[in-house]
Amino acid sequence: METIEKIKAVWKLLRLEHGLMLFLAVLSGAIVAAGFTSVLSHPLLVLFSFLSVVFLEGSVFALNDYVDVDIDRENKRIDRPLVSGIVSPTVALILFLLFFPLSLVFAFLINLLCFMIVVITGFLSIAYDFKLKKIKLVGNFYIAYTMAIPFVFGALTMRQNLYGLNPSVFFLSLISFVAGVGREIMKDIMDYRGDSLQGVTSFVTYLGVKRTKLLVVSLYLFAVLLGSVPFISKSFSPYYFNFVYLFFMLLADILFLVTIRDLLIREDVNYSFHRVLTLFSLLLGLFAFLLGAVFR
Repeated sequence: METIEKIKAVWKLLRLEHGLMLFLAVLSGAIVAAGFTSVLSHPLLVLFSFLSVVFLEGSVFALNDYVDVDIDRENKRIDRPLVSGIVSPTVALILFLLFFPLSLVFAFLINLLCFMIVVITGFLSIAYDFKLKKIKLVGNFYIAYTMAIPFVFGALTMRQNLYGLNPSVFFLSLISFVAGVGREIMKDIMDYRGDSLQGVTSFVTYLGVKRTKLLVVSLYLFAVLLGSVPFISKSFSPYYFNFVYLFFMLLADILFLVTIRDLLIREDVNYSFHRVLTLFSLLLGLFAFLLGAVFR
């Protein structure tokens, strides 16, 4: 039983569910760029991209919890494995030092461009853990970048250059980026009181809560509108009049619209609930991108 608890704690430390979501985005980009059959015929590239993404994501989250362990203890974040004591800070640091180089190795085995993306993203992630998270006006866009770049990374595992890539790859990245910025700014509203006490500035500091809510609503609506474009535009194969894509995208949009409604009409918004709801929406969007690319 103790072993199972430790495995669960390590999973939570590494946030491996995020790694799996990122890999779905990578897989979507690869299939859009080269087709499902071509992706299946390159299983090693798929495996290397999976390992690179999961090792990078896991290493960054392990470092994040290592850097924040004292703050998390002060805030009584017993949901964090390092605070609960199930995993030690030393183990978290070892996992980072092991997994981060492995992510670079597997990216290098794919091709040079993928390696460069992982190097840039990796060092931005380290900068975020140590500094950028305290500069929320910058950190918001970094998080959104990490949600957008996997589609390009996946496409480059198959094509190895940016020229001639299916425009859908960049459009999927744009949709994810816009939704990601909105989600991070919404979190800033949730954290505003704590941030203010620590002297951390965010969009809420400059715009106030009401106008920041309107900004989040605008970004979510923009993401919803962008999501409809691939279905109605011939330029965005394989999603043009693809009803598999439309089905999952509509489900994702409905969840975003629920959040938009509450942001507009409720004073006491349950931001924790809407963080989870929008995460599910993003997951449904990933299924739209992936299954829409498979079932053309």
